[in-house]
Amino acid sequence: MPLAYVLINTARGSEDKVLKELRKLKGIMEVHTLYGMHDIIVKVEIGDQPDKLKEDIIWKIRRINEVQSTTTLIVADAF
Repeated sequence: MPLAYVLINTARGSEDKVLKELRKLKGIMEVHTLYGMHDIIVKVEIGDQPDKLKEDIIWKIRRINEVQSTTTLIVADAF
């Protein structure tokens, strides 16, 4: 199962609101809040088409008002 991780930076203090919105999105497997450079990490199943990831999940995440930036990491190989 092809996977990707999306690192999310949010507006200060808006993590709970973003988490609530992320729970509504289909295809998200896990969501975790973080300490450090990024606020939230999302584990996403991307299926056979990485372009579909961009259309279906990434743009929906980026459209959440409090999301300031994202970094997407597509898993090359899992052990």
